[in-house]
Amino acid sequence: MKTLYFDCSMGAAGDMITASLLEHFEDRDEMVGKLNSLGIPGVEYHLESAESHGIKASRMRVTVNGEEEGHHPDHEHEHDHEHYHVHRSLKDIEELIMSLNAPEKVRKNACGIYRIIAEAEGKVHGREPGEVHFHEVGTMDAVADVMAACTLMNELDPELVMASPLNTGKGTVRCAHGVLPVPAPATAEILKGMPSYNDEVEGELLTPTGAAIIKFFADEFGSMPVMKTQSVGYGLGGKKFARLNAVRSFLGETEEKESSVVELSVNLDDMSPEKIGFVWGKLLELGAVDVFAVPVYMKKQRPATMLTVLVMEEKKDEIVQALFRYTTTIGIRENDLKRFVLKREIRTVSTRLGEVRKKISRGYGVKREKYEYEDIAEIARRENMTIDEVLATVEEDDSEN
Repeated sequence: MKTLYFDCSMGAAGDMITASLLEHFEDRDEMVGKLNSLGIPGVEYHLESAESHGIKASRMRVTVNGEEEGHHPDHEHEHDHEHYHVHRSLKDIEELIMSLNAPEKVRKNACGIYRIIAEAEGKVHGREPGEVHFHEVGTMDAVADVMAACTLMNELDPELVMASPLNTGKGTVRCAHGVLPVPAPATAEILKGMPSYNDEVEGELLTPTGAAIIKFFADEFGSMPVMKTQSVGYGLGGKKFARLNAVRSFLGETEEKESSVVELSVNLDDMSPEKIGFVWGKLLELGAVDVFAVPVYMKKQRPATMLTVLVMEEKKDEIVQALFRYTTTIGIRENDLKRFVLKREIRTVSTRLGEVRKKISRGYGVKREKYEYEDIAEIARRENMTIDEVLATVEEDDSEN
């Protein structure tokens, strides 16, 4: 499985992520050219070779109307107060992003990252995401960071994205609202649900943009997996520390995960279909992975039903007790099975008919998407529509999001 792993032991910022990703391409000048063709007003990308602590790395420099806005971890908080009278709303930024010369997937991902930031800012300031306004100073270079990250991720197209726990740094940071603790309030909000820490490095290591990019793309967090590494990228930050200040990314191949499951089966020749149906539902409630039944013939050609339950090892004892309690069986067969499964996730899609869950499965070189049937059926009943009519509307709205 094509896997990308982010080492965020020195935090992350948008420009650091971009520089790190660019190091995975043989023709980096060509990729920088693609970034410059996005059409972000006044923005130009400049990739520079640099060295820090004896390590050859890359640094991304972004200029807006010929001037560098000052990319470094504290950058998003250090603008002069007199510039704060010009703002852009989330809607303004989404309209800007959707007007850029980029694939639709890239633009949608960029909007998704900005929505994470807007929701965090809104929570901190007690506003709805749509009411959040981003300061004009720094907006274009922040858009540049997000669009660059989304473009390069689209080009690399990993099947699995993992990240280490994020180092936030410690101390305080100065911003328009005064001196605030690290991580900054918006960053802290974005970090919810993500593993993070500080290891006594003084200063802000993790920016809201960096945290939002990692949160949007990372499927899992943890130690670096066993992988056959093909390339390593070093994206330098602007600040100097006692150790290398960089986001490292590893691109390579990991083995598809094999898992184990316990198969429990019973033969039932003296239970009605209705009673078996009740047991079926009960087993699923108790956490069975799957339940299925097939008709069989037992001794003396007695017709019967073989009820089979797939369950994880930690749930086995509970399911065994349930089978003895809710069925007429006097014996249960057990087999230990290995299985190969696609990695699965569920995302919520907003449509004009309401929210619909979408199941996404990927791995082994395939990717499948399917809308949750119960959500589609509920809308069909509520709106007096057919399943096909609901699906057509949902697919149309999903493609536009």
